[in-house]
Amino acid sequence: MELTFLGATRTVTGSKYLLTIGKQKVLVDCGLFQGQKELRLRNWAPLPVDPKSIDSVLITHAHIDHTGYLPLLVKNGFAGPIYATAATFDLSSILLPDSGYLHEEEARRANKYGYSKHHPALPLYTREDGETALKQFKKIDFGKPYPLVPGGSVTWFPAGHILGASLVQVQVGKKKVLFTGDLGRFDDPLMRAPERILGADYLILESTYGNHVHDVIDPEEKLKQIINETASRGGTILIPSFAVGRAQSLLYYIFKLKSEKLIPDLPVFLDSPMAINATKLLCRHAKDHRLTDAECREVCKVAMCTNSVEQSKSIDAIAFPKIIISASGMAVGGRILHHLKVFAPQERNTILLTGFQAAGTRGEKLLSGCTEIKIHGEYFPVRARVEKLTNTSAHADYEEILHWLRNFKRAPKKVFITHGELEASQSLKEHIETDLGWSCYIPKYMDKETLA
Repeated sequence: MELTFLGATRTVTGSKYLLTIGKQKVLVDCGLFQGQKELRLRNWAPLPVDPKSIDSVLITHAHIDHTGYLPLLVKNGFAGPIYATAATFDLSSILLPDSGYLHEEEARRANKYGYSKHHPALPLYTREDGETALKQFKKIDFGKPYPLVPGGSVTWFPAGHILGASLVQVQVGKKKVLFTGDLGRFDDPLMRAPERILGADYLILESTYGNHVHDVIDPEEKLKQIINETASRGGTILIPSFAVGRAQSLLYYIFKLKSEKLIPDLPVFLDSPMAINATKLLCRHAKDHRLTDAECREVCKVAMCTNSVEQSKSIDAIAFPKIIISASGMAVGGRILHHLKVFAPQERNTILLTGFQAAGTRGEKLLSGCTEIKIHGEYFPVRARVEKLTNTSAHADYEEILHWLRNFKRAPKKVFITHGELEASQSLKEHIETDLGWSCYIPKYMDKETLA
């Protein structure tokens, strides 16, 4: 077997791993690059491997940095099956068309206001492209080996993190190659813990929080403080949120705080059609999470859902304190940008960041204390308070990763550390080598490894 790293190398986006088994080419994950321009340009460049030559795609989970390139892969000639869990398919049915729509909207706005150097500006792909890619999905079950590779099988195991998220194990003969995707946490209030794995010959391991230990501060307590302080100023709490996973966690915390009367009964707006639809899936995939049926129903009712653009715009005209949860989590696109234009310039408001902010994103700039932010070609002052809600991540930190790794009965031949900024990957490498004595490597873009 040969493994080629086509993404998520020394960065947290663009996950793509090409596994060549004899003459068969299998792509594990197919994500978009996000963040810095140098990375985003890779989305527009031809894929280093001909999409027509790829036999199948194996998906760990639905987040766009793991699936967002699929519409382009299909558009450029990939005709094979895309294997994923049922919940991943359901989430992808929301995410991929919406991603195409956002690309179309960005191109439309760039042409309307003339802030692109391309004339005309074109979308990377369209909503229709996203819908077309869904036709090639094949649903699989957790824990069942599927004979999808020559002389072997592929098995999906629960990874926690979000609905449907998986560890993907490719076994050929007695050799096992394990891709973690994004590893969840053991004490997540919503998601079940990741499956304990006893061993693999080669491990492709994410390192998003490889240099970080999550705060012990109770996120519910911190959220209570921020909401109460902002409401007392007459301000709005604006929360850029990942539509899948983080938005549902926030709704759960707000539901608990309201039910215990620990915060004012402020109106809550879930202003993301994607997040609205993803939240509805909680009740459909009850085996993937910890909530009871009754809790699912209450969490889904805690916010007013704004589907239309007109409804979204009307939120900004409401003068009294409120909570707005809107995509995207790093403020790279979507409706959150329009809300930032309105609420960022006012001191009484709070912009609450709730997750990892990749280098080069608006979220990262807000977190670093910028005094103005560029949106749709214009600069807007940032006078609102910028806060970060820690310990809400759906990613394991390095201590939790080490805890999970200690279940292995024997050391892998090699651990490939991916899906993390270089500093995080280097830190995790040092921890694994020091604590476990395992051989680790941080691959570079387009590195190839023979799995002997």
